[in-house]
Amino acid sequence: MGDQQPLSRVVTAQVPASAVGVDATAVVVAPFAGTVTAVSYIPTAAITGADTNSRTMAVTNKGQAGSGSTAVASKALTNTVNMVAFDENAVTLSGTAANLVVADGDVLSCTSTHIGTGIADPGGTFRVTFKRDNSAA
Repeated sequence: MGDQQPLSRVVTAQVPASAVGVDATAVVVAPFAGTVTAVSYIPTAAITGADTNSRTMAVTNKGQAGSGSTAVASKALTNTVNMVAFDENAVTLSGTAANLVVADGDVLSCTSTHIGTGIADPGGTFRVTFKRDNSAA
């Protein structure tokens, strides 16, 4: 039973600040087989969304070979969609349940991507919550 604990774990990744027109990426590794149950981003300063030239926060499961493209979560910072400084801002999980399933050791890419010429990202922390799959226990 000890190897099946804990039931859930939060893994964090620091994303460096990125200027207008620049992307930033950080990586987290799934600590066990299971599902992603929450994703959030905590910026070090406020981010004000904008239409046309904006920014999207996203988590993609790259798998263990690094070539996966499964969308786990994303949040487009468009007009009226903002992030508060030093506050945990939810990133919307995929509505496809299969996209939230991870294998032990899967690599998840956490990206802050500019759209158009983009808006600046002050940098911050992605938090990814994993829930263990105990079906094999």
